[in-house]
Amino acid sequence: MRTLVLACGLATIFASNAFAEMSITLEGGWNGKSVPKGQHCTLFGGKGATPPMEVTGLPSNTAWVYVEYNDRDYRPLSKNGGHGVIGYPANGSSLDLYSVPGLVDKLPGKARVISAARGTGDYASKGYMPPCSGGRGNRYFAIVKAVSANGKILEEQKVEIGRY
Repeated sequence: MRTLVLACGLATIFASNAFAEMSITLEGGWNGKSVPKGQHCTLFGGKGATPPMEVTGLPSNTAWVYVEYNDRDYRPLSKNGGHGVIGYPANGSSLDLYSVPGLVDKLPGKARVISAARGTGDYASKGYMPPCSGGRGNRYFAIVKAVSANGKILEEQKVEIGRY
């Protein structure tokens, strides 16, 4: 009987570690409620960059972390990285997603543009498009995805970026 209890206890420990949930923390003055001053697009006088984030609890097979940026209140850019998708190579259970500039396709470090924002005309961007609603209170969010080397999504979490 003692062996069975011990085996069940170990199975519980291994199961809970195998399914650790990703956690995302905004950094650099981003609070998830409002977009920090100046972190909006150049069309409205800003010089926005992606919010820095810390991601912990990454699944063990994670090779990349993709961040899809979206505007909940503008339907054409409200899903699937409407404001762009940025990728960061991962190695380990945590990763600092450093801030990268908006509107460009050449990024610092090893970050890369996975897909450019889908805005057109004056709103076109080669990479990430910072919040660009002109201060109308649009709600911006990101989907952070842990991705394996073969492109399989291992886990994803949504994080609110803030209103602008």
